[in-house]
Amino acid sequence: MPKRPIAIIIDPYSSGAYYAHAFDKANVDVVAVQTARQPPEVYAASYKPEEYKQIFVYENNLEDLISQLKLLDPLCVVAGCESGVELAEQVCSLILPHLSNDPNRHKGRMMDAVTNAGIATARQLCTNDQQAVANWLLEEGLNSSSFVIKPPKSASTDSVYKVNAADNDWQVIFNSLLNTHNRLGILNDQLIVQEFMQGVEYVVDTMSYVGKHTISNICRYQKIRNDKHIAMYDYMEWLPSDIELYQELQQYAYSVLDALGIKFGPAHIEIMHTDNGLRLIEVGARAHGGGHPRYNMVATGDSQIDRTVRYFSRQQPVSETYDLLINMMVVFFVCMREGVISNVEHTVEKIKSLPSHHHVSIHVKDGDHVAETKDLFATLDLGFVVLAHRQKEQLLQDYKAIRQIERELIA
Repeated sequence: MPKRPIAIIIDPYSSGAYYAHAFDKANVDVVAVQTARQPPEVYAASYKPEEYKQIFVYENNLEDLISQLKLLDPLCVVAGCESGVELAEQVCSLILPHLSNDPNRHKGRMMDAVTNAGIATARQLCTNDQQAVANWLLEEGLNSSSFVIKPPKSASTDSVYKVNAADNDWQVIFNSLLNTHNRLGILNDQLIVQEFMQGVEYVVDTMSYVGKHTISNICRYQKIRNDKHIAMYDYMEWLPSDIELYQELQQYAYSVLDALGIKFGPAHIEIMHTDNGLRLIEVGARAHGGGHPRYNMVATGDSQIDRTVRYFSRQQPVSETYDLLINMMVVFFVCMREGVISNVEHTVEKIKSLPSHHHVSIHVKDGDHVAETKDLFATLDLGFVVLAHRQKEQLLQDYKAIRQIERELIA
């Protein structure tokens, strides 16, 4: 029996855990590389080591890792999640340079590259210097405005804060985040300070090959603000490819990918539609996390994961766009203040009775004490509901029902 080709996945966690099964279906073995001996706690449940032909642990010896991985003669090197992005680019550039992207995966430097390409973005600064922030706010005329502080290497809205320049407490938040490890286990040696934008937030998920970009889906986010915590998700809905803004979002997203030199693999692009036009929030050079590709398969019959596998295994072509087969929405549980969980079984039963119910996932049990929701990680710790229906009106009706049911869950 001929030897199967090999794909290398760096940190195969979150949605990156789906690569193993998808490549196996394409008759490709998968090798895992971990950037740390243990996966980040927030991703630990998604890691299934038994699915990998071999597992390597990167221990800051790139030369040794490269020498071992070269022997595998891999088809591709792909980042599984945000914590694996930078190492994936390093490894790919040394093993498969003809399949590599430009090494520019730091979100602070990404924005600089996009701005230098003449693309309108959110104004931001990436620094570890509090005084540099104060000076920048004054220079940009933001010294009496709201702005956002967040880590440059994180995911799931971890440690994203909205603050006001006129309030001194922004300095406290800045110092509390600097030089601490975020929930991916990455040191926040710098922070991004970004102007606060208002508008409608979209995500454009793409897959690229040889510089040709394709869109696997466009979703719209609705978020809830709770004091300084602005990154709390209310719901996310899939949009059809014939929306009025599609061409504009496509052109903008593709321009961003070109500016960043992303020629191969998936990307997750967050864009704000403001009164002044489209503005980039950030880019993740990896697939949409949180299990999104699994639901995208239901909504469109395809996903970033499957497109990536199809291209690298050279089995099937990749479609330039997508068709929305069924209306879909993810409703995220939110805890606006700390409380105690109760009535989980009853809550699940009620949600499953909704006409558009597709999946419900509750990760807490009766009696659990929960803190107020601050970011997407905290939301996913609570749970979520996936709705799917031919009629969009049914989704909206069931969304309202879930918010009523939720009141019985958190007391």
